[in-house]
Amino acid sequence: MESLLPFAFICLTSFFTLTNPLGTMPVFLAMTRGLGEDERKEIVKRSTMISFIILISFTFCGQLLFTLFGISANGFRIAAGFIILKIGFDMLQAKYSNTKLSDEEVKEYSRDISITPLSIPMLCGPGAIANGIMMMDTATTLSMKTILVVSIALIYVLTYFILRFSSKLVKYIGETGNNVMMRLMGLILMVIAVECFVNGLRPILVSVIHEGLGAA
Repeated sequence: MESLLPFAFICLTSFFTLTNPLGTMPVFLAMTRGLGEDERKEIVKRSTMISFIILISFTFCGQLLFTLFGISANGFRIAAGFIILKIGFDMLQAKYSNTKLSDEEVKEYSRDISITPLSIPMLCGPGAIANGIMMMDTATTLSMKTILVVSIALIYVLTYFILRFSSKLVKYIGETGNNVMMRLMGLILMVIAVECFVNGLRPILVSVIHEGLGAA
């Protein structure tokens, strides 16, 4: 039980920061300006469901990708560490989203923004996918796998309510409060990224040292 609690905490915090519903709020409100509450509700519902399905699919099929492409889990951890570090650094600078949209792009996405860009790449980007694959590789027991799936589901349920009531939350949180929360989450994410990088690099270095000593 003691080992499951830290794993659950890491799952919840990492997926929440990578999904970044608070940072998505301003973009979502800008893209749905002029739409009714029912239309916004449908967009949020569809985008969170699609994001959940995509993330769960990659989380469970990640090991298959390793086998097909001959990718090692340690190498993936290092690459994922770089990706998550970049996202965390952007959040530390209080950047709302990695996706920059022009007026023309907003009009283009207005027909089906629940898929792009809300679901991909904002709510389910490369950082979240990489984190899901890495966490599944770490989850060695059925209990840990269950916690991982439940954590992803809880994060997207929370994301649904945050975006669903984003117009009201923005008034209460304010721009300053949102920036402070984003910087705090970005710092946590950067720490997780360093851990990913170190955990991936350590076995590789140990293997290289052992091979060097064996050759000597």
